[in-house]
Formats: sequence, structure tokens, C-alpha cells
Amino acid sequence: MNAPLTRFLGIDLGTGSLKVALVDEAGVERAVASVAYTLDTPQPGWAEIDVERWWRALVDACARLPEDERAAVKGIGFSGQMHGVVLTDAAGRALRPAMLWPDTRAHALLDGWQLGAGQSDGAASNPVAPGMAGPLLRWVMQNEHAIADAAQWALQPKDWLRLRLAGAAQDACVADPSDACATALAAPDGAWDFALIERLGLPARWFAPLAASGAASGTLHADAARALGVPAGVVLATGAGDTPCAALGSGLHEDGDALLTTGTGGQILVTARTAPPARRGLHRYRSASGGWYAMAAMQNVGVALEAARGWLAYDWAQAYEEAFAAPPSPTLTFLPYLSGERSPWLDPAARGGWLGAGIGDTRGMLMRAAFEGVAFALRAGLDALREANAGEHGTSDAAIATLKLAGGGSVDPRWRQLLADTLGARLDAIDCPNAATRGAALLGGVACGHWRIDELAALAPAATRVAQAREDAALAQRYARFIDLYGRVRTWFPAA
Repeated sequence: MNAPLTRFLGIDLGTGSLKVALVDEAGVERAVASVAYTLDTPQPGWAEIDVERWWRALVDACARLPEDERAAVKGIGFSGQMHGVVLTDAAGRALRPAMLWPDTRAHALLDGWQLGAGQSDGAASNPVAPGMAGPLLRWVMQNEHAIADAAQWALQPKDWLRLRLAGAAQDACVADPSDACATALAAPDGAWDFALIERLGLPARWFAPLAASGAASGTLHADAARALGVPAGVVLATGAGDTPCAALGSGLHEDGDALLTTGTGGQILVTARTAPPARRGLHRYRSASGGWYAMAAMQNVGVALEAARGWLAYDWAQAYEEAFAAPPSPTLTFLPYLSGERSPWLDPAARGGWLGAGIGDTRGMLMRAAFEGVAFALRAGLDALREANAGEHGTSDAAIATLKLAGGGSVDPRWRQLLADTLGARLDAIDCPNAATRGAALLGGVACGHWRIDELAALAPAATRVAQAREDAALAQRYARFIDLYGRVRTWFPAA
């Protein structure tokens, strides 16, 4: 007789899609499905979504998983896009569309994070961006008074979804330190900074109690269970932000392990047992396992390449083929900062485009420059991490010579080689295409007692070397030109 199935469901609530994955008792992914959706921009610079769109995407995605596998689910974990916010009433009903991380409406309200005498430096130890919950909630307080008065909770996206699955049970209304760190409203350890919250004029009631990412935080309500085809009463894990979930699902666990993810944006993170030092342009956040990570967050990776591809009227196959067949131009440079930049510049006003084109340059050369420009932006973030790492250890050694590689935007071998050459690092692709979703599922297993959090390192997926850095003096010179060009034009685009 076959042993009964045991499965754990991971839910990754992303910016442009929701993904679900079923992981077995050995940590192996058994099934995966996703549903895409679009954001709303009712005014320039706004980025919103009706939360019911998330709910419908979850129901549709689960319906694509095998029925017998869904029936074997013992725990559910959550991974979510970071920084945004959902304002709800006491029953968990959203009072307005969710505001998301690309939103820039609160750009003029960042002055609240400028320190004065005697003020807390908690949130100020991390860069503050307009699309984080703190600035967005300041905007609501100033512009939507009725909604602010009616709101009981200001939840991170994944926390709203967990509350919905629990039928608004109060034990499911929690936040976790990894997500709280990224709101610009928390101390460095992830605890809410209520002194800062009070100074900003935000109600303390909005901020849910904190729980560990692998803690049990509610159970699946019967109505939600029927909608998903999963047993009622299944334990719900608190969950974590998508980046810490990706690190967990990718098997990062040693001090100094590094991960590169490429998608719409890009992140390079380095794990740490203790709190990394605060560095301008870099984030230091709590991990899903209770440790820490330092991160460079670059906004313009897939979004910049997609724009360049569209402007040049390529399909993706042509874009790769002609870009990597074209000789690199020694003068042509592409700045990918189409929506500002976070790491390492903290420059929301930054903009991009090509400069240095010659009459003989081809369409392929322009696309090649776009790939290089994105790689250079990632290198600038990695260099900031290397400098911070060297400073912490009192050495000039750059280190970070190997990066695990994840993300759907890093599959083409020519692109991988360009990344390795530009970053000066070996790339080891993780045998786990859905790292954040897998990490969420593992947290579901921890919450229901199948694993302890310290046992997850033994479940790390295999990684395969896909690119080794090569010396390329001409590439290094083009990178130096890139940095010089950004420095020369940054004053062209003053903040609005």
C-alpha cells in the first residue's frame, strides 16, 4: 500500500503574477502553477491593484494543481512582494486598492525620515523609497481622511492574503520581521518602531503583532478551503517577504552566501548571522530563518530590457540573437534607469537611455548596449556590497566571488556569461526555478511541525555552475564609462 501523500503549499504573491507550488515531505517541488494580472495606474506615478484580483488569481492557480495533491496539503506558507500596503477594516476587508512598491505618489513625503536631535534611527538605517508602506501611509493620512479613520489594519500584501484565507480570524492578523523591515517603519531588528510611527502621525493600531516567519498564524477557513480544494483547518505559516523566501528556497544558509535574482528588478543579497552595518544605498533586513541579509536592490533589470526590446521592435529571440552577435561599441552606453534607482544611488529621479551612438551602429549594437547597461547597474550594486563587506572585515578583499543565480530573467547562456564577466563572479544556477514559492512552502512545513527552521539547510537544492568570470579589459573600460556617464547626467533630472 502506498504511503499517504504529504504536501505543503507555497503561495508567492508577486507584483505581476501569483504563483503556487506543492512541495513534498522531502522538500521537492511536485507541481506549480501561476496566474498573471495587471496593475492599475489611475494617475501618473500610482501603482495599485484591487485585492480581489489577487484572490481570484489564487483560486485559479490552485485549480491548476492536481486535485489529489491539493487534498494532501498539511501546511500553507506565504511569500509576498515587499513594501506595499493594504488598508483594511477590522474584518480584513480592503478599504481601497492596495498601493504597491512601484508607486511614487509619496515622493515628496520622505522628509519624515530625516533625523533630528533625539529621534529614533531605526528606519533610517535602511534606504527609504516612496513605494514603501511608511511614505504611502503618510500620503493616505494627508489625502484620504475617511479611509484613514476607518482603517483598523495596514497590512503587507501577503499578510492580507493570509488573513483572507483564515476568514479574518484574529490569530492570523500578524506581520513578520522580514516584511516589517521593509516598511520604513521598523527598527533594524524588524520590530515596529512605535516612536517613529507616532512622530509620523500614524495610528499605532494599524500595525499587526509580529510573529516568526515559520510560526503557525491561523488556520484555513472552511470557505477558503472549498475555494482552493485544500482541507479546512490546515495550518497557515506567517510567511516572509519574497526576497527572504527566495533565499530560503535557494538554500542560502552559510554566513556570506550570496544570491542574484533577476526579474522585473534585480536583487543581490548576502546572508549574515548578525546585523550587517548600515550603509547608504544598501538594505539590511531580517531573513525568513531569523538571521539577516544585506541587499542591493536595482529597479531596472527586466523592465529596462523589455523597454529596449520594444523600442527596437524585437521579439525576444531576435533580441538575444542580434545583441550577442553584435560587436560591443566602445562608445555606446545605455543607462537603464528608466524608473529611478535604489541601490547604490538612492536616486528616484534618475533616468536612462542611449548615449554615444554612431552613424554606423546597428540595432543589434543598441540592444547589446542595453544588456550591458543592465549588467553594469547590477555591478554597481554588487560593488557597494563588496565595499561594505570589506569595510566590515577591515580588509581590501572584495570577496563575493560566487553568486547563486535565480530568477526567470537569467536563463540565456550568453546573458549569463555577460553577467559573470561584468560582475567578476562565478554564477551557479539553482535547480529551483520557483525559489520564493518553494521557500514559502517550506515555511508551511515548519508551521505545522514537519520541519524545524534549522533543518531546512539540509534541503538545499542543487546548483550548477553556468558561467565563470573572464578577464575582459574592454568590458571593464565600458563599465568605467557607464559609471562616469551616470555621474555626469544625474543632475539633469531633478526630483519633482
